[in-house]
Amino acid sequence: MACDHESNGAQSNAKNNYGEILDGALAISHGKIVWLGKADDLPHYNKNDVKVIDGQGQWLTPGLIDCHTHLVYGGNRANEFEMRLQGKSYQEIAEAGGGIISTVKATRAATEAELLASALPRLTALHQQGVTTVEIKSGYGLDLINEVKMLKVAGQLEKTLPITVKRTFLGAHALPAEYKDNADGYIDLVCDEMLPIIAEQKLADSVDVFCESIGFNLAQTEKVFNAAKKHGLSIKAHAEQLSDLGGTELAAKYNALSTDHVEFLSEQGIKAMSAANMTAVLLPGAFYFLRETQLPPIELLRKHGVAMAVATDVNPGTSPLCSILLMLNMACTLFRLTPSEALAGVTCNAAKALGLSTTKGKLAIGFDADLALWNITQPAELCYQFGVNPLSALVQNGDKVI
Repeated sequence: MACDHESNGAQSNAKNNYGEILDGALAISHGKIVWLGKADDLPHYNKNDVKVIDGQGQWLTPGLIDCHTHLVYGGNRANEFEMRLQGKSYQEIAEAGGGIISTVKATRAATEAELLASALPRLTALHQQGVTTVEIKSGYGLDLINEVKMLKVAGQLEKTLPITVKRTFLGAHALPAEYKDNADGYIDLVCDEMLPIIAEQKLADSVDVFCESIGFNLAQTEKVFNAAKKHGLSIKAHAEQLSDLGGTELAAKYNALSTDHVEFLSEQGIKAMSAANMTAVLLPGAFYFLRETQLPPIELLRKHGVAMAVATDVNPGTSPLCSILLMLNMACTLFRLTPSEALAGVTCNAAKALGLSTTKGKLAIGFDADLALWNITQPAELCYQFGVNPLSALVQNGDKVI
């Protein structure tokens, strides 16, 4: 399965367009795909010079990409989960010390080693389900020392597991307690103190902002976007999750890679995304966990040819779900994506959301040899069944790692 169709437009939304090559073969050299096609057309090679892996008729896909996670954090919020089910309101939980501030306290209190140890099982779970590239956001430190600490841990994870990690600075995630009622002052801190040092130390590839009624307004968001642009970092946006503030249209003006969540995204915002060639990142885990009812505008995204990615949004408060395969199922059952759309969402479209569309997410000549071999009889099985892991083998940059 090559995922070699266009990621935009009606063609990408064909019901069964997997770009498959039946009875296919693929050749790798120096970590790159150098040939693929029908096995019968495979060029002659000397068996003594190459290593051959026989897929035995199984399905080969690009390595999966989880393009939106908050994998690094301290503590957990299982107690809040229980409190909600006992009828406690969000305000009551917050007054009891819960919410994102509880995660900030736990993250600040944790050492780098402790954060690494707690994040590793989460990343391992994704890796064992075929994920070869993952994005990890900061955003639970909310001060310079701890945002840097989180991003450093994300970098250490890449050295601990054979996986590609893209790091995103999400300092504008929420207001820390010390800046309560002073959002503008905190944004100044993000732009004038945090971002320059993070950029100088090359700790992040992108910058993200939670542009929402409970996050940051358009003016504050734009200030962060301007600072990111000044430092040569890519831009992403958490927007239109709870309301339509126009964060996506603003992000489009800055040629952002993606807007993520998008449940309340308007057609005007979708048109702006299409014009800017942005990706809409769908997060069905948060939709499910929060028991939301406002569905993302899937038909409008299709109509205007906006690429749709799918990600776990792994985080302690609203999506403590470390399974990319579960997200495939949820994208289909909750959001009504077709299996081919969902698989494109964790391969070529996820790569696009991370600015990696020329190197990852496809089986194509010149692309990184990140490959997943699945013991399935048809691609739709990856979206259809959950609870049994069909991964047979995983290849990262040409090396077999599972």
